[in-house]
Amino acid sequence: MEILEQIKLLNNLGIGKKTIARQLGISKNTVKNYLGQQGSPQTNLALQEEKLSDLHAFFPYCKEELNRTGVTRQILWGEYRTKYPGGYSYARFCEHFAIWLGNQQATLHIEQQPGDKMYIDFTGDKLSVVDPDTGEIKEVEVFVSVLGYSGLTYVKACVSQKKEDFLPCITEALEYYGRIPKVLIPDNLKSAVDKANRYEPEINRDLCDLGNHYGLAIMPARSRKPRDKAWVERMVAIVYSRIFAPLRNRIFTNLIDLNEAIAELLETHNNQSLQKRNESRWELFEQEKPFMQPLPQERYELKEYQKAKVMKNSHVQLHKDRHYYSVPYKYIGQTSKIIYTNSHVSVYCSSQRIAYHIRNFKEHKYTTIQEHLPSTHQFVSDWNPDKFIGWAARIDPIVEAYIRKVLENKSYPEQTYRSCVGILSFEKKAGRERLIAACKRATQFGAFNYKVIEQIIHNKLDRQPLDAQQETLPLHGNIRGPEYYK
Repeated sequence: MEILEQIKLLNNLGIGKKTIARQLGISKNTVKNYLGQQGSPQTNLALQEEKLSDLHAFFPYCKEELNRTGVTRQILWGEYRTKYPGGYSYARFCEHFAIWLGNQQATLHIEQQPGDKMYIDFTGDKLSVVDPDTGEIKEVEVFVSVLGYSGLTYVKACVSQKKEDFLPCITEALEYYGRIPKVLIPDNLKSAVDKANRYEPEINRDLCDLGNHYGLAIMPARSRKPRDKAWVERMVAIVYSRIFAPLRNRIFTNLIDLNEAIAELLETHNNQSLQKRNESRWELFEQEKPFMQPLPQERYELKEYQKAKVMKNSHVQLHKDRHYYSVPYKYIGQTSKIIYTNSHVSVYCSSQRIAYHIRNFKEHKYTTIQEHLPSTHQFVSDWNPDKFIGWAARIDPIVEAYIRKVLENKSYPEQTYRSCVGILSFEKKAGRERLIAACKRATQFGAFNYKVIEQIIHNKLDRQPLDAQQETLPLHGNIRGPEYYK
């Protein structure tokens, strides 16, 4: 289009076809074809411009179709002539298409700014570890990260490209740098992008969460656009020569040893002076460091998600561990969202966090914050043998000894605890001395339960001397004998 515009301008100035051809570096016949042999130059130029515009509008379709099996330029030219019967010949079609493709592949040099971009990718080739028991060779992925300005590089071997391995690699790269850049540029792998798109790829939720945690903008490279991540592509080639090659004859039986060997070679690489410069990558990073943000106090952990209804006891169950965590009682009956990592559990309701706990992996156990429970439930949740023994000991050793006997009945602990509460409550109801006396008398009878203490105090038996003989009951047919109670 630019050449056509120049032919038009030069022709309007009255310059001949031969001179125009020489100045623009094209053949005289090309100039003639543009200007046409009949009609006014203006009319012919307008027709030629329209024809070329139609051709250029057809080329993006051609570029996409050529990626499909069996599609050739000849087939596409046939479709073009069907759509535009007065269009260009096959030779001219191919000539213009080649020029158009060349213009599409023009690149722009992007000046890297300090603290701006961090590129990440996996190498195409893989390293391996050998199972010491079976001798099986297992290939492992190699993660590469590079800072755009300094070129400081981080390399690590991991089991796979899945998010469980991919996201920790990013975290460890940031910890290796000790600082955070503004933008993270990953490739379009599944762990980073759910759906690739040239303009707005759908970023994986977990990668987005990692970016939010560290304050990193995520800008995936465009699909099939290697120039978007040329910086890390070049670094992958360097990693092949400076890490893969030196390790090619070494055998590793685990990832730990392999990564230790990689780390040694990586330090040599980052401390080596760059070509045409007297500075190493580490030295350049010192210049870049002030433009980067510090790491947060907490390390990022991969999150998992679950929904759960708040039970009547103010707890929700984390199904994976079969463990229960408390939430404020006002949310009883509502559906909550549990977000958990290896170290902690957070419970959300209506997008607000209502509870936070350290994760506990014990099955069928409860992790409870007292403030989450109603006042009566808070008291009950503290029930345990030590609580009642301590309570009784503060009253009198006789009461403590009696409560210990009550607690020996562990057939149903909760009922036993209720008995203890009932017995000890007589300290306020009847007084400390009467409770002590009732416990003495009940111990003499060998009866250890709430009902006995209640009857003693109700009938004022605690006020009678311990050696008082009980009157013998008269024999009667309706009296139950001792055999009944065995």
